[in-house]
Amino acid sequence: MTPADLETEAARLRADMAKILTDRGALDPAWRAAVETVPRHRFVPGFYLPADRVDVHGLTVWEPVTADLDPVRWLSAAYADETLITQFDNDEPDWAQPAVRHGGAPTSSSTLPSLVLRMWADADVTEGQTILEIGTGTGYSTALACERLGSAGITSVEVDPHRLEQAANALYGLGYTPTLATSDGLYGYWPEGPFDRVVAACSFRHVPPALIAQTRPGGKILLTLSGWLYGYARVLLTVNGDGTAQGPLLPGTVSFMSARTHAAPAFGNPAHWTSDLPKAARTARHSPDRLNAASEEAFHLRFLAQSAVPTAQMITIGDVVHLVDVATGSAATLTPTDGHWDVREGGPVKLWQLIERTLDAYDAAENPAPDTFTLHISAEGQYLRHPWMPDLALSAS
Repeated sequence: MTPADLETEAARLRADMAKILTDRGALDPAWRAAVETVPRHRFVPGFYLPADRVDVHGLTVWEPVTADLDPVRWLSAAYADETLITQFDNDEPDWAQPAVRHGGAPTSSSTLPSLVLRMWADADVTEGQTILEIGTGTGYSTALACERLGSAGITSVEVDPHRLEQAANALYGLGYTPTLATSDGLYGYWPEGPFDRVVAACSFRHVPPALIAQTRPGGKILLTLSGWLYGYARVLLTVNGDGTAQGPLLPGTVSFMSARTHAAPAFGNPAHWTSDLPKAARTARHSPDRLNAASEEAFHLRFLAQSAVPTAQMITIGDVVHLVDVATGSAATLTPTDGHWDVREGGPVKLWQLIERTLDAYDAAENPAPDTFTLHISAEGQYLRHPWMPDLALSAS
């Protein structure tokens, strides 16, 4: 494929993607024009796609895709409404000689375009605002905002300097000139504040105080909350003049990679954690399937549950569900037995008991949806509130 043919095909694929997103109701005319203009392929010189097989260890096989390896597959994927993984385990690939990956934790990506546009729309961004984007990534999201709103008011920060360098080359090469900086999004970016809007393309365990301090009164912060149980919720906060903020959780199921300073720590061998658990077991009032099912309700419940046990992690080995807490040294197991689950718990915190209390309250409140919860932030802390449930505190660590 010649360079001219490639650009012609890319323009056709951009138009097709814009039409698909418009038909789904994801685009207004101004954002559609941005999607039709910004060449996503220029921001993703290489990425990984999952193969249709796993390896002998059951790990996902990730195949590298570049213009040199397979230009048709590369261009087609670049203009699909899919997230493209560009990095695993903070290990920057050599796209000149990329290798197949087996498993690994994604640490950078180009987020699927429909979600990028949904974030910008939900944050109610308009021309003339000062905007902080946390998580430049490949720079595609930044480019869409620059195309739609102009570059002057946009600041984008990225914790990975190599990622930012690549994004900057692509952005500046296309004539977009936002303010870019290598910075941990946990601290925002004071030199360019205050901001009218803050939009995060990564998730946090709690709302970083610096983001509230850097947002003008009446300004809004859109970010994804997450935790070590991998429960997620999006929140749209309005900042008040007294440093407080509040706002609703938003509907839907959206997840983002954790900010690196908020990522879950390694916890070692689950067998070590459970070796000292008491022999006696009790019957669980709730099944762990309520958190692990492939459903929107389970997605929501994982977020509520991790508010009860913010430093716990969960892993399933065989049929046994393990909960371990690196902060308190507590642990629990849930084992399926004759149609119910047996719970064994040890340590200063009874992990599953606390989760059960949250599930009890959720059931008593008649299964409230995410958008019936409001996050309140003040000097006293960050609390998720619902009229018919006890307050849930977000982790401050």
